[in-house]
Amino acid sequence: MSLNAVVHLNFRGQARGALEFYQSVFGGQTTVTTYGDFGMPAEAPDAAKVVFGQVVADNGFRVLAYDVPGDEIPVAEGEPTTRRENGTTITDEPFFLSVSGETVEEATGLWERLADGATVIEKFGPSPWAAGFGMLADRFGVTWIVDVAAGSAPA
Repeated sequence: MSLNAVVHLNFRGQARGALEFYQSVFGGQTTVTTYGDFGMPAEAPDAAKVVFGQVVADNGFRVLAYDVPGDEIPVAEGEPTTRRENGTTITDEPFFLSVSGETVEEATGLWERLADGATVIEKFGPSPWAAGFGMLADRFGVTWIVDVAAGSAPA
């Protein structure tokens, strides 16, 4: 039996923008279905919101997202709730998304694209455990870890 765990992100009106952004970072195909597509009347306030969305890329990246019905809540302003202090990650968040490149160059490219509009928590660079590691909160408030795959630690 084979299992695949895929993150499903919940937004308040930003799902389409987030999916389009993640597709621009990771490539692949985006699928978006709205509440209206499932029969909600076009004049209903949530009709244009995403009830099901995903990005699937040939490189193995996959993410699901939807808009929770109801009032939109803007992305929080200010500092993310995650920070690095003395080499330790301090957070109240229940999860991070982690993506690993096979090479420093691949991971650097992902980092640079994800960092557009993001708050950098720890700048991408060499670390004791990987040839490249960084942490950021993207423009949608999702915290990402970008690193180079295991076994690539600096000598």
